[in-house]
Amino acid sequence: MSASQRLAALGLELPEVATPVGTYVPAKRIGDLIHTSGQLPLVSGDLIAVGVVGQRSGDVTPERANECARIAALNALAAAAQAAGGLDSIESVVKITGFVASAPGFTAQPAVINGASSLLVEVFGEAGRHARSAVGVASLPLGAPVEVELTVALRSL
Repeated sequence: MSASQRLAALGLELPEVATPVGTYVPAKRIGDLIHTSGQLPLVSGDLIAVGVVGQRSGDVTPERANECARIAALNALAAAAQAAGGLDSIESVVKITGFVASAPGFTAQPAVINGASSLLVEVFGEAGRHARSAVGVASLPLGAPVEVELTVALRSL
């Protein structure tokens, strides 16, 4: 089953690629690799959550942040697919870098970024397994709780 078929079987579609708000591109191809810019958990142009991730009242819960990571990864996949000429032109996921806006003392960044990792494995199967970094930060653009970057490898022609 192709990646696009798996995506459809999950009931998902690649969203529109967000228009950059600065002097950068959503994704850049270098040889057989595509690197995406950081993508936020935007749905129809709106963040699905705002704030830092933690255990205190008022924080974004780790479970909600995991959902945000999944959506951010879908947005990054859309940017990569656009640069690749289509989702099925992507052979494998090489690396994911996930940033989590973290409350003081929060250390479960890997569990949050598992939302992104799981989506990529669901879409690409074993080719979706990747190297990864999950980093806690003080804040992210627009107050987003999560940001995700991808590096993917393209199929040989």
